[in-house]
Amino acid sequence: MRRATQWPGAPERRSSPRPPLWLNLLLFFLGVAGILFAREHRERVSDRFADVIAKQTRTPADVRNLKEQLAEVELNRETLARELDGRLKLATSLKTENFHLSIDTRARKLRFYYGGTMLREAPVTIGEARTITAPGKRWTFLPLKGAFPVQAKIVDYEWPVPDWWYAMQQQPVPSVRPVITGGLGRYVIVLSNGYVIHSPPVEGSPLIGAKPGSYMVDEEVLRAIWPRIHRTETQVFIY
Repeated sequence: MRRATQWPGAPERRSSPRPPLWLNLLLFFLGVAGILFAREHRERVSDRFADVIAKQTRTPADVRNLKEQLAEVELNRETLARELDGRLKLATSLKTENFHLSIDTRARKLRFYYGGTMLREAPVTIGEARTITAPGKRWTFLPLKGAFPVQAKIVDYEWPVPDWWYAMQQQPVPSVRPVITGGLGRYVIVLSNGYVIHSPPVEGSPLIGAKPGSYMVDEEVLRAIWPRIHRTETQVFIY
């Protein structure tokens, strides 16, 4: 075999040096890492796509449930704002010379004040939060929070059994609803939007315990403070 002739004055040709072992290993591991990353990315995209498909195939009932949950969040925010307002107004009222009531929902205590002096304290039963539905109707009861004037005070209130009670019992509403004296209790303090502070319902009333979202106090306690409760003048602070 003839050897290649090198022209006089031409630069000497050298063969390219081989890359070091560490560089080969580095390139090898980078290649493996790239393959693994690509596989993981593909699986992640596949999972996201499956989740999107699942969301698109949700039924209207799922959408309705989601909207109700979001509405509940807003209600909770509003309730929190009312609770803070009640606390601030109670602190202000303690510096006055007026009779007022407070309900501590955490301690479950009703307190009767004259200015900053607590005259009486008693246990309070909190009506549970409920949502009651019937065809074409819906009632939501959340325990009342905030500061409210007394709108009315009633003794031996003639209570017409309301539609929501029949819906709660899954019973049809009769054409003529019964009216029960003391059905809410002998003493009833009316606050806002149908919420009340009431004594225990009389025997024979269909209502057992506290009205949903309202507050129940022993009859003897309400009887004792009754003469000092005045419409629009007496404030009730619930927190």
